[in-house]
Amino acid sequence: MHDELHQTLTLAGIALLGMSLCMILGNWLGGWLFDNWSPFKTGLSGTLISFIPMLLLIFFHGWPIFGIMLLFIGLGDGIVMTVVNSYAANVQSIGSRRVFNYLYIGMNLGVVLGTLMVGYLMDHGVTLVFMAASICYTALLIIFIVDFRMDIATKTHKHAKGPAKPAQLKLIWMISALVFCLYVGYSLWESVISVHMTSLGISFEKYSLLWTLNGILIVFGQPLANRIGTYFKMSSQIGVGTFVFIMSFLMLVFAKTYAMFVVTMIVLTLGEMTGFPGIPAWIDKLAGDNEKGKFQGIYNMAISFGRAVGPLYGGLIIEYGSYHSLFLSVTVVMLVALAAVMLRNRHNQMRLRKEQNK
Repeated sequence: MHDELHQTLTLAGIALLGMSLCMILGNWLGGWLFDNWSPFKTGLSGTLISFIPMLLLIFFHGWPIFGIMLLFIGLGDGIVMTVVNSYAANVQSIGSRRVFNYLYIGMNLGVVLGTLMVGYLMDHGVTLVFMAASICYTALLIIFIVDFRMDIATKTHKHAKGPAKPAQLKLIWMISALVFCLYVGYSLWESVISVHMTSLGISFEKYSLLWTLNGILIVFGQPLANRIGTYFKMSSQIGVGTFVFIMSFLMLVFAKTYAMFVVTMIVLTLGEMTGFPGIPAWIDKLAGDNEKGKFQGIYNMAISFGRAVGPLYGGLIIEYGSYHSLFLSVTVVMLVALAAVMLRNRHNQMRLRKEQNK
């Protein structure tokens, strides 16, 4: 938007914020329609809502059409992400923990390949980028039509275990709040940290290599983390992994050299791939069978909202404070949110044991 369409950075930021807000709306809408309409038709509709604007961008990618199409793409992507997570939550043949781990690997593999493709294709024009993205959406559409032509809502409603209990519901909302805080922090890596590194004399190319490292570690390290994770309770694995992820932000306070940023990214990735994949599976375990779409939608809304708020929060703290105060503040906020979730989970488990002993 800035380099090709010559729009201001402020306007570009507003357009991306609008896309994030539409994605949040899509997350909620996808969950509601999954539970109350048709899972297959909801996923198909979300794919088409993103696919059609992407096709149009091949031929019409000037301003303001580009900004308008971003809104529709955000809405469609939000719907699709929630539907995919909700389908994953309904898989019965293998445990939800493994399902969401596979899903996490797939998402990160897509990010790695997509980033590499864009870096190469942009040299040959933005039209080629939109063509490649349209091919990916075409593949997604075919996958939905061939493999997702099923409605699982009827089966789920007949054998539902009922809505989540109040204590479980409170824990779900607290987990969602934690996810929001985590992605506020994560989004700083995608926004202000690149500026911070370049201000320290580190090139943007080296910053980009950190994301390649992140993706490679997740794709190849995730299966090992999955195998180790089977020996631990889901909540314990999530707690430890999330704590390691949070500590990487404390390391950023002292990072001055590229080597230190590499180490910090490795620590962040280890925590991410240990703790993050199990969070939607944990929410699924706590939710009632009739509410899988609803709570997977809330989980994805927390991610989208965190990504939308993070850059704004980072910009404000840096403007009125410093990078050190930014990294310290997000570390404290994430630690408080994690502690609240772990304490609530422990309280719920103690209550459940008392009920079982009666």
